Amino acid sequence: MKRKAKSEATRSGMAMIHQNAAAIDIGATMHMAAVGADRASDPVRSFGTFTADLNRLVDWFVECGVKTVVMESTSVYWIPIFELLDERGFEVFLVNARDAKHVPGRKTDVSDAQWLQRLHSHGLLRASFRPKGEIVELRAYLRQRERLLDTAASHIQHMQKAMTEMNLQLHYVVSDITGATGLRIIRAIIAGERDPAVLARHALPFERGSDREGFDRPLSDRTSVCPGASAGAL
Repeated sequence: MKRKAKSEATRSGMAMIHQNAAAIDIGATMHMAAVGADRASDPVRSFGTFTADLNRLVDWFVECGVKTVVMESTSVYWIPIFELLDERGFEVFLVNARDAKHVPGRKTDVSDAQWLQRLHSHGLLRASFRPKGEIVELRAYLRQRERLLDTAASHIQHMQKAMTEMNLQLHYVVSDITGATGLRIIRAIIAGERDPAVLARHALPFERGSDREGFDRPLSDRTSVCPGASAGAL
């Protein structure tokens, strides 16, 4: 087996860096996996993306004596098979698709998986940084938090627009419409309350201050004359 690997390296004129290399062409519904031509009678096989299919793919790599696997970071489809391979003790290289495309010498009859396997076996692909363990989990939490904050900001803007259409000037008397006072008043409006004096009672004392009339006035709406701008928009 080693003699065949050396002869292949001699033909290509390049040293074989990873003799036990394999590659996966990542897809949404199907992964194409490739091993060295000396490792299997059919060195390129297709696998589904369900968990059972991924386990079969990993088992095939084990049978072929694969130690290191390369794949492109295609969307988020690479994550399940990457984590499974990592758990099973493989050295996994996650590479940028542009790095593989910029390497010259590819023949038209070679599949993407075969080309990746060939480049990886000669050490021509650079792995992207991928933190491990708790760092990955922490990064996922931080990214999810950032997405939630962005989504919340968008919804707050929708609320402000709806109140402007109803001529509810709540933002003039409340610094944050999603604070305790702002949410109390908004919930009261949604429940059907329209009396500015009643709405003003929902304000906390330090926000209402001594100018009760100045606080009541911005809470007078015009939903009765503008049906299109209703509290339902909140």
